[in-house]
Parts: sequence; structure tokens; C-alpha cells
Amino acid sequence: MSVENYTAIASLGLFIMFVCEMITIYDFMIDPPRDIEPAAKILQFISIGVAPASVLAGVSFIIARQSGSKFIAVIIIISGIILLVGMIITNNIITDIEKTYLVLAVTLTPIIFIIVSIAVISTGVLLLFTKTRNKRKYY
Repeated sequence: MSVENYTAIASLGLFIMFVCEMITIYDFMIDPPRDIEPAAKILQFISIGVAPASVLAGVSFIIARQSGSKFIAVIIIISGIILLVGMIITNNIITDIEKTYLVLAVTLTPIIFIIVSIAVISTGVLLLFTKTRNKRKYY
């Protein structure tokens, strides 16, 4: 496997990790046993999970754009779908969260990353339909 395959798989893993973290923190805020600062935790999860995942997906797209790899395109599309489904789930959990924890970061994060997931999916679809370039032969 090449470097772009590894970066696409790492991106997929980080997207899954971010979705799991967000669902966990939103579920925790429904009936918390102790006080937390949700905005700080969400920003921490963004910087640990989805920001590097987006960068790795972009890097694997840029590297694989030359060859038009279908495997990487499918991995990027699956990553975007996982992010989309996870953010829809967290957006549905918002209605059950206690009113004291409904800060701006809690309400806007799922909406922002639904848009990001659409961009990731479209990037994967763009790579899926990229034609492979033939190497020029010098005789």
C-alpha cells in the first residue's frame, strides 16, 4: 500500500473517533452527574479529531488525484458519510440536553460539520470520477 492509502485510512479512523467523541459528550450532557464546560470539550474534540482528519483527507486527495485511485475515493466518501450520519445523530440529541449546556458551540457544531461532511463527500466523488492519466512515453 502507498502513502495516500495510509493517509486515507488514518483520516477515516479520525473521523470515526470524532463522531464517537461527539455522540458521547452530547449523551453525557443529557443528564450529567457533574458540571462540565461543553464549549471547551467540543473545541478540544475538534482539534484532536476532525481537523487532522480533514487535512489527511485533503492530502490523500491531492496525492491520489494524479492516479485517480478508486480505493481512496471510496474511503473519502465513506468518511464523509460517517461524519454526516454522526452529526445528524448529535443534532437530534440536542433536544434532550439540559438548557444550561446549550451554548453556541453545542448548537452550531453539528450544523457546521454537516456542511463539512458534504464537502468531504463531494471531494471523494470528484476523485472517483477522475480519469487516470497515462504516463508519457519518451522514445
